[in-house]
Amino acid sequence: MRSETDKILERNIIEKYNVPVPRYTSYPPANYFAEFGEGDYKNAVALSNGAKDRNLSFYIHFPYCPRLCHYCACNSYPMPQTVEVQKYIDALHKEIDMILPLLDKDRKISQIHYGGGTPTAMPLEAIKELNCHLLSGFKTIEKPEIAIECHPGYIDETGWQTLAEAGFTRMSLGIQDFNNEVLKTVNRKPSKEPLEKIFKILRSKNIGINLDFLYGLPLQTPESFLETISQAVALSPDRLVTFSYAHVPWIKKAQLILEKAGLPKPETKEKMFDDAAQLLENKGYVRVGMDHFVKPTDELYVALKEHKLHRNFQGYCTRRTTAQVYAFGVTGISQLETAYAQNTKDIAEYVSEITSGKIPVRKGYNLDGKQQLVREVIETLMCNYYIDWREIADRLSVSEDELKSATAYSTDSFEKMQKDGILEFDSNTIRITADGKPFVRNVSAAIDPLMKNTTKSFSKPI
Repeated sequence: MRSETDKILERNIIEKYNVPVPRYTSYPPANYFAEFGEGDYKNAVALSNGAKDRNLSFYIHFPYCPRLCHYCACNSYPMPQTVEVQKYIDALHKEIDMILPLLDKDRKISQIHYGGGTPTAMPLEAIKELNCHLLSGFKTIEKPEIAIECHPGYIDETGWQTLAEAGFTRMSLGIQDFNNEVLKTVNRKPSKEPLEKIFKILRSKNIGINLDFLYGLPLQTPESFLETISQAVALSPDRLVTFSYAHVPWIKKAQLILEKAGLPKPETKEKMFDDAAQLLENKGYVRVGMDHFVKPTDELYVALKEHKLHRNFQGYCTRRTTAQVYAFGVTGISQLETAYAQNTKDIAEYVSEITSGKIPVRKGYNLDGKQQLVREVIETLMCNYYIDWREIADRLSVSEDELKSATAYSTDSFEKMQKDGILEFDSNTIRITADGKPFVRNVSAAIDPLMKNTTKSFSKPI
């Protein structure tokens, strides 16, 4: 049992490091994006054909939701009439037709991902048609990952059967919590069908199953969240994800509703995660990255052990499925070798411009050579909790000195974090400790040159 002194020291560390820092789902983060046009994007796409990573990843964004959850910070909008939904789907097909001819035909698809919004709120046959459209243009790697985020609150048994036959290899079920009072407070519907029935349908098609949960919501306690995770483990999902609720009311005003309902304190939120993680580990799951728990045979865990885990806006992936991302739909962000490009956030504008033959890119970012190096370092650290400077330098065909000088490398910063038990380091490696994993974002920020004198706003790690 921990002493009172240990508990005080732990609270002090949490207070010291629980400061706003980027989430680093991209580098640079999306709030650094600036004006970026159709010509910029086409140029970046052309350059992408000659990049080292040849695989293709396609992302499709469906922005509509039958009902908006109060906690959501995604690019989501209320569901319109059927005719408007169809116009949007037609625009997706037209945008695909504009981009695919720009890509070398000898490239292979390694990943397709649907997000939102609630992508399963669109007609399910339309999802199948979109998959066919993308897959008709290119070959795939062996065992590509074709995944979709599902809201089980709106899918009946027939719907799950239709989805299971649409070519998906993985589905993420957004449960968030099994406590109906919590769901009611955050304005989210529980699953329409028993999860046991859903699992049976998906398992019959050999579809991998993720269960997604959110901690740090009103009414949640360490005890109640542990009960939710216990119920999840009983179902034996392939992957279980415990996302930390990001409170950013300056971006999403609806989150102010949750402030009125009362949000858990940082130390309570950390206990929710720690208790859940301990239970999952006791049940045979292993931790991958900040928030994923998988079975020991999962390729994500194999990649982690080899320090080869990777991620993009769609989540964690292996080097096998790593690819440049070409995004379709309103707000979609493409992640290419030399640039990011984001479509307009205005749905009517998106549909109008696509219909007139224009690519509706609005924001983006061209990475210079040094920033491409920093991106690789930070992505490696965020995914693997480990940096081997020599290995990264060899992979990128640069010297270690060149790699370190591109970052804000500082032994003084590392020594302070080492003293606090966050990391261990020497001249060639950085390793995040078990206690330091919640603060990997802080370590990444410490080696990020853009964080010097930044005026950007970010969420806290806990």
